Amino acid sequence: MSPQEILAQFGPREAMEYDVVVVGAGPAGLAAAIRLKQIDAGISVVVLEKGSEPGAHILSGAVMDPRAMNELFPDWKARGAPLLQPVTADEVLFLDAKNARGTPQWLIPNCLHNEGNYVVSLGAVTKWLAEQAEGLGVEIFPGFAAAEVLYGDDGQVCGVATGNLGIGKDGEPTDHFQLGMELHGKYTVFAEGARGHLGKQLVARFHLDAGRDPQSYALGVKELWEVAPGKARPGLVVHTAGWPMDEQTYGGGFLYHMAGGQVTLGFVTGLDYQNPWISPFEEMQRWKTHPAIRAHLEGGKRVGYGARAITAGGLLSLPKLVFPGGALVGCDAGTLNAARIKGSHAAIKTGMLAAEAAAAALKAGRSGDELSAYPEAFEKSWLFDELNGSRNFKQWFKQGNTVGALMTGVEQWLLPRLGIKSPPWTLHRKTPDHARLHAASQIEPIRYPRPDGVISFDRLGSVFISNTNHEENQPSHLTLKDASVPVAVNLALYAGPESRYCPAGVYEFVRNDDASDRLVINAQNCVHCKTCDIKDPTQNIVWVTPEGGGGPNYAGM
Repeated sequence: MSPQEILAQFGPREAMEYDVVVVGAGPAGLAAAIRLKQIDAGISVVVLEKGSEPGAHILSGAVMDPRAMNELFPDWKARGAPLLQPVTADEVLFLDAKNARGTPQWLIPNCLHNEGNYVVSLGAVTKWLAEQAEGLGVEIFPGFAAAEVLYGDDGQVCGVATGNLGIGKDGEPTDHFQLGMELHGKYTVFAEGARGHLGKQLVARFHLDAGRDPQSYALGVKELWEVAPGKARPGLVVHTAGWPMDEQTYGGGFLYHMAGGQVTLGFVTGLDYQNPWISPFEEMQRWKTHPAIRAHLEGGKRVGYGARAITAGGLLSLPKLVFPGGALVGCDAGTLNAARIKGSHAAIKTGMLAAEAAAAALKAGRSGDELSAYPEAFEKSWLFDELNGSRNFKQWFKQGNTVGALMTGVEQWLLPRLGIKSPPWTLHRKTPDHARLHAASQIEPIRYPRPDGVISFDRLGSVFISNTNHEENQPSHLTLKDASVPVAVNLALYAGPESRYCPAGVYEFVRNDDASDRLVINAQNCVHCKTCDIKDPTQNIVWVTPEGGGGPNYAGM
């Protein structure tokens, strides 16, 4: 049965009314909810979260700039916020296959200086924010995925509907069927994170990206380790560039020492890469074998794994932030500062700005219109100034990593020392990430080393420790517009890149008895990173919301 047929047979859906509906219990969505209640405790606010609990799907490095947190909760230390480990030292390393060259402290660009910042588990910070929100009277519904945008008679957004539960793989309701519910709001704030399922639809419907550069993304593959006694250096922040990336592929590593003998580390690969043989997961495993990284890990134990796409296009790719009845905040909009490798402070700030605009509109008796005060306040904020100063970052790396590193130094080190806050030049991009792949026949395949099970690992064993789980008897949330395209186009021209760019082993090509090929989609492995939705060269794969509560359950990430 189609969703329309199900609704016709089992509807109407139960509806709940709120002043503001927030989609996503990450830092941006929770900051919006909190700020609304801080302004006026009488504003009714609900937050939907597709994960089993707030923080379950949160994945980030993370080094956190507390600037926005200071504004949201000036007394966050007294409240017990889990910003516990100040950064104590920065290292920036340029790697070749065997050696590491450290950057002198005086030459490290401003964007990679972390004095006053904290090494955190962003999942723990998110859980804490959820507790603060509930303490203010915000309703949070974990395990409920917002699957559909609701529109009013005039085309304005008027809320969302959650997905149906208990639909079998055949599309028919099972004995456990439960119709989704509608949450109506005078305004709806979308805070789904990078490549939000509904955010993508809103950008297309309202042409929010008109006149903007194409959005650009990266994939971050992350692990959590318990390191050997004597190797812990709490507060040490390490960033690497160079190997194993080639000159034309953007990427780099991070390694942060947390409190309690834990190290969080990962590798970021730009999804604008051209070589179809690249596997971001394998690049991360290979990067860990470098002597400079291995030295931190030997004798330790890997205890966590995850992956997530990162919205990295910056200010020039930022869509219009508002539309009739709602707003985009955080990484749903794309406010991460790729030069700083930081987005949580931007997420919190945009959530607050959107909330302040919504609260003023509600006080004036408005609803369903554009919250124009939000983008106006954003353009006057310190966050806009920060993003404006880094607006060319990703564009420079299109010229190669050497040019990218050099111009990052010019814009983030030299110009500030000359008293110039923002570059006097602007570079633009025209090609989206999915259109960058070369044909596989033009490039030599990459032969990745076998995992040793000590420092490097395989994909399926990694997914296992991400605690990923989906109800198996449900329709695949990884959908194809045309089922023939993966074999006829992707496999034929690009050697099936989906089998490599997915960090969870979801996609595999298998040979049929008649020697033909077919694509198998192991949707139960999906860690919700959204890479397939972004990098598929034909844009044939569409990620939609699975049943609420499914996906990874990250602990300490």
